[in-house]
Amino acid sequence: MAWMSWTLPTALFFIGIGVILIGMTAWQIASPCVERRGFLPLDTTRGDRLFIGLLSSAFIHLAFIALTDVNIAVATALCVIWMIILMRWG
Repeated sequence: MAWMSWTLPTALFFIGIGVILIGMTAWQIASPCVERRGFLPLDTTRGDRLFIGLLSSAFIHLAFIALTDVNIAVATALCVIWMIILMRWG
């Protein structure tokens, strides 16, 4: 039976996603949100914007890996900025 080899970056990634989900759950319990429309062409909740942001961040990273020789840290910084913009005004 083959076991998956967990590296530290992989473990940190999944721990980070877990922390984000716990934080979003606590935020929802403390302050229930309503759907709103920002620059995205649909009504979204905080959870919707988080999902869209995580999915689009994955595509940004894949594009950087496939199309450039730039350090992946640049893609990560871009994704952090994108998530802040999306969560605030999306």
